[in-house]
Amino acid sequence: MTTRIDATSLSTDEQLSLLSGADFWRTRALPEHGIPAAMLADGPHGLRAQLEATDHLGLASSVAATCFPPAATLASSWDERLVQEVGAAVGREARALGVDVVLGPGMNIKRHPLCGRNFEYSSEDPLLSGLLAASAVRGIQSAGVGACLKHFAVNNQEHRRFVIDAIVDERTLHELYLRGFEIAVRASAPRMVMAAYNRINGDHATDARWLLTETLRERWGFDGVVVSDWGATADRPAAVTAGMDLEMPGGAGTEPAMRAALAAGTLDPADVARSAQRVIDLAVQAQDARAHAAPTMAELLDPHDALARRAAASSSVVLTNHGILPLQPGARVALIGAFAEHPRYQGSGSSLVTPTRLTTAREALEAAGVVVDYAPGYEPVRSAADAALIDEAVAVARDADIAIVMVGLPGIAESEGFDRDTLALPAQHDALVAAVAAVNPRTVVALSVGAPVLLPWRDDVAAILLSSLGGQASGGALADALLGIVEPAGRLAETWPAAQSDVAADPFFPGDDAQVHYREGLFVGYRHATTAGVSPAFAFGHGLGYGSSEWVEARASAATLAEGGRLTLTVEVTNTGPTARSELVQVYARDRSGVVLRPRRELVGFARAMLAPGETRSVEVEVAAEALRYWDVRVHDWALPRGPVDLEVARSSETIEAVLAIEVLGTASDSAEPPSTAPIAASDEQWARRLGRAIPTPAPARPFTRESTLGDIGGTLVGRTLRSAVVRMAPVSEEDRRDPASLALIERSIDELPLRGLAQMSQGKMSWAVVDAVVAAANRRPLAAVGALLRRR
Repeated sequence: MTTRIDATSLSTDEQLSLLSGADFWRTRALPEHGIPAAMLADGPHGLRAQLEATDHLGLASSVAATCFPPAATLASSWDERLVQEVGAAVGREARALGVDVVLGPGMNIKRHPLCGRNFEYSSEDPLLSGLLAASAVRGIQSAGVGACLKHFAVNNQEHRRFVIDAIVDERTLHELYLRGFEIAVRASAPRMVMAAYNRINGDHATDARWLLTETLRERWGFDGVVVSDWGATADRPAAVTAGMDLEMPGGAGTEPAMRAALAAGTLDPADVARSAQRVIDLAVQAQDARAHAAPTMAELLDPHDALARRAAASSSVVLTNHGILPLQPGARVALIGAFAEHPRYQGSGSSLVTPTRLTTAREALEAAGVVVDYAPGYEPVRSAADAALIDEAVAVARDADIAIVMVGLPGIAESEGFDRDTLALPAQHDALVAAVAAVNPRTVVALSVGAPVLLPWRDDVAAILLSSLGGQASGGALADALLGIVEPAGRLAETWPAAQSDVAADPFFPGDDAQVHYREGLFVGYRHATTAGVSPAFAFGHGLGYGSSEWVEARASAATLAEGGRLTLTVEVTNTGPTARSELVQVYARDRSGVVLRPRRELVGFARAMLAPGETRSVEVEVAAEALRYWDVRVHDWALPRGPVDLEVARSSETIEAVLAIEVLGTASDSAEPPSTAPIAASDEQWARRLGRAIPTPAPARPFTRESTLGDIGGTLVGRTLRSAVVRMAPVSEEDRRDPASLALIERSIDELPLRGLAQMSQGKMSWAVVDAVVAAANRRPLAAVGALLRRR
């Protein structure tokens, strides 16, 4: 173990140098003091290690690594052991590639299914998100590398993500949007947390002391490095004071601002030393890990591909099944859909993994001995309307024993950088399914999507299998699930609405150019559906698997639950089917105490069990008192209510098998908040009451500032000129320019980049003086623009 290096032994300039990266992916080294550099890499579902390249958009080439199923898929497993196993595999590959910190897992709440980056996140529920993220962290860090939770916090959309101000009330903030992070931090001790781009109630996440120090460090006990999202830092001295240690990428040129703040006394030297110490400790810890033998990628390829295939298959969700699945041997299959040959297996953006190999559904089914007649049905990149392709597919499907139609969202429909416009699938995909189902009643639909979509034909097909985004082995995983080689045992980790209007956040998403208001409060996903009596297309926790089961004799280990206590719910589960079956027992709470306004149903525990045919097992779910707490806005802390609570043993948020009444012996028995007239604060009066203050006024669009975006100043001459130059200079390969999703991400990221980002992301190519000159010119202040450029000299 290397001797700990004390940051206070360094000069102030040396300490400051450690607080920003050396380049896009590495921290700075001070070899004369024995301080090494640490290598960071994207990695929510596999490593995107750019060992030489220097972009962060996920567009330049990265070394090949196993592309595991993204979080949206893996979360449907509800399997902490499986998630930890995948995390450990990602950690091993990080060691093999010389990566010291994996930037993942992502764990933001899925507030609205249109968020373009939802495929990177686990769930709409903070308990499930937090537990799965903790498992991923433990897995990654078991290999000796660090993990980084992201994006902290309230980062739930791509629209204006660099500058948007999320206005959220205190209870909702703590119970929904911070709770998952709290669970993961306490349960797994990640080495890094990434501060998000957005503001929260007016404060930049990167310089909010209440968030990074008072909450993350002092309340939750986090002792690792807080890193900025790339280019997220708004005020570097304020960020150090707030507890943000490492600014990424390097070359932002913010050391002069920190020196000036030190000289002015507005930045405490102790805060600088404290942040430098955390960066030193991270780098030295990484160096110690590198001293141990690392595996080679060659020896990891086969076992990790097999793990990716098993994880994707077992995480697949049987949404509907009228006795047709699993497929019977010897059937003649019409395989329809271009995704069968050109799989949609991951999302676009900074999480884009270059896979070590790629298995398609067509080749996997044929390798399993299935006789396949194939028709593409649509063009896979844009899926424009094409009646001829549908006619061809119908001809193939008409005489087949079974038709398997693979549809979903093309890459242009969901990506980092922009939100989806609609919950609908491409019209060509819907028309294809309808046409095939009309000529073959034995039609199975396999969905390749990273988020919920509308399924207008769901009652017209024999089965729907949600394979989601399955990673590099998605084709083999789909074949395994369809044939029953692996049970598709997944359960939905998010609600699938029957209509976009059924989403409580929909009237308020994604906000305007300055703010987004979380007026739906706690009522996200199943919390809204169960409270408002809205029937979803498919409920949170839903999944049929294969076979059947019977649940009886639910019981609780105690009739009361006090602060700090736990009780166990047990249900006897019998596999009544002919094959092994995985069961997921979910427990929800219904708080009847009336102390605060709460959703009708909230997840408080779950457990998985595998049962052999005919086997009966006592499945136990532990429920902790802390899962029943609420955030008391009067004391700004957690409180446990006093009164009756129903614990509901369930197959999903809509399918309750048993209800067990207990008494919670909390300390809060009187009303802890102003009376609310409705769960959703639709009126300004209700919203102000819930916020506990006046509704904040958005910042004006003019005059332009460093926070203004390139799009904001696009109507000015300097804005148009600058945007053209930035587009020309973007580090994009010809392959990327041919990909519509990559191009959309580039264009949106450029338009929504704040002007300060030009200095932060250019690695010194554009100075802060030039940025200030651009701002002045956009504001039609030519003399100020000249003055800024002269100061540069």
